[in-house]
Amino acid sequence: MKILVINAGSSSLKYQLIDMENESVLAKGNCEQIGTESTFTHKVPSDESKNIKALPYDMPDHATAIQVVLKALTSAEHGVIGSMDEIDAVGHRVLHGAEKFSGSVLVTDEVEEAIKECFELGPLHNPANLTGIKACQKIMKDVPQVAVFDTGFHQTMPDYAYMYALPYEYYEKYGIRRYGFHGTSHRFVSKKAVELLGNPEHSKIVTCHLGNGSSISAVVDGKCFDTTMGVTPLEGIMMGTRCGSIDPAIVPIIMKKENLTPDEIDTVMNKKSGMLGIFGTSDNRTIESEAKAGNERAKLVESMLCHQLTKYIGGFAAAMGGLDAVVFTGGIGENNPQYRDRVCDKLAFMGVKINYELNDMLKHGKEGEISTPDSKVKIFVVCTNEELMIARDTEEIVKAL
Repeated sequence: MKILVINAGSSSLKYQLIDMENESVLAKGNCEQIGTESTFTHKVPSDESKNIKALPYDMPDHATAIQVVLKALTSAEHGVIGSMDEIDAVGHRVLHGAEKFSGSVLVTDEVEEAIKECFELGPLHNPANLTGIKACQKIMKDVPQVAVFDTGFHQTMPDYAYMYALPYEYYEKYGIRRYGFHGTSHRFVSKKAVELLGNPEHSKIVTCHLGNGSSISAVVDGKCFDTTMGVTPLEGIMMGTRCGSIDPAIVPIIMKKENLTPDEIDTVMNKKSGMLGIFGTSDNRTIESEAKAGNERAKLVESMLCHQLTKYIGGFAAAMGGLDAVVFTGGIGENNPQYRDRVCDKLAFMGVKINYELNDMLKHGKEGEISTPDSKVKIFVVCTNEELMIARDTEEIVKAL
């Protein structure tokens, strides 16, 4: 079975074509700046001569972008399949499913309507996700479409973990509660961690998805128990451009002093804060090199991130009543050994011990255990693969039809 995985953004469309027989990526790419100065990138891992490097393309909308993708996948010069008929299903990443979806589902009219109902909770992503679904349906009318929700994995949280101490009517009327995100990634890496632990019947794991967007989850026996992101992806640990959790009273204070509208303060917290707000860039590689050179702001960013990471991991361990493993994943989690060093050193009181030499080696696609044999808590670096998780869900649903 060949599955096309689609991640549609407001002005972008990322894709991967995966052969589920051996779970290999046949091709992948990205349509960027759809509707303006559009560019198209296409990569074929098995044959670089078929690659397309960020060429300008006329893509006024997502439907056109899908056509560009399918043309590349089937062309004699760049393609990896003979025709569209070889695509058995399409799996779509959808940001927000609220309480409506606890797992992945076949797209129906009712599912589309439910995605629409979540527009208010995911205003930047859900409309784009639905646009991607509609575009594929228009061109691939008889191909099953599957929706995989970022929030789905976190629907197993108990009410005392997801509720906010606000008037209960806001939950009843507006669905104000913690939902969590990066669920596909947390599910993938926690499952891998359980396998690395030897598939025990019971397990308590903390998964740290660290990148431009970051979140941490507590996973008990394979199910989410708690997570750091909230009703939106803004809550939790500091991120590339997001502030993470702050005193809520800061919001009206800044709004009054800077004469900002609700939309403007939302932009400040989501797009002008975090690493960017403290240091001036959200590029972690630049922050790392500047910190090594002695830049105090860069060093502050690193210290803040390590402090918050340690605090959340320790807090989740206490809430779960124990800890078997910690997993680092995502662009920063997989590629920044010194963050892992510092956090694990602070967790030494829990019996955490790591092999520093091995830790320094695990980056750029390398994964495995970095804890020592006598460490009471196992520490893993796992390369996340959300696209593969989406493809696996899609395959399972389509095979059951």
